[in-house]
Amino acid sequence: MSSSLAPAELSPAVASWRDQIERLSEHASPCRYLAPAKWAAIRTNAMAFCDQHGAEAHRLGWTAPQLFGVHADHGTLRVDYCGALMVGGTPARSVEAHRILFEQTAAYRDRQGQVWGVPVWEFARKAASR
Repeated sequence: MSSSLAPAELSPAVASWRDQIERLSEHASPCRYLAPAKWAAIRTNAMAFCDQHGAEAHRLGWTAPQLFGVHADHGTLRVDYCGALMVGGTPARSVEAHRILFEQTAAYRDRQGQVWGVPVWEFARKAASR
């Protein structure tokens, strides 16, 4: 399990992930059918993941779409395109090479036929420009 790092101590890639998530309002869900309260929990847990497990996830090769992805047109409605941190809304307990463990579930990045969406911040920018 990785130790918690201050945002200034994060690697550039992980700091970028955290910054992009932090820039999204906790009060306005970026995805039409994702309730603001659920989004607030996802956002909080995503930033905590970056602080606590981001360095290890990056070292293990996890990518922004695998962690923060949503469907490019339908957001979180298409769960099959969502990254590990964009569906559950619970804190991650640990990260491994092929899965992220949560309290009662796990998210895997090597599911056969998996297609990853775009990072949620790209989705939000696209939605805002419509």
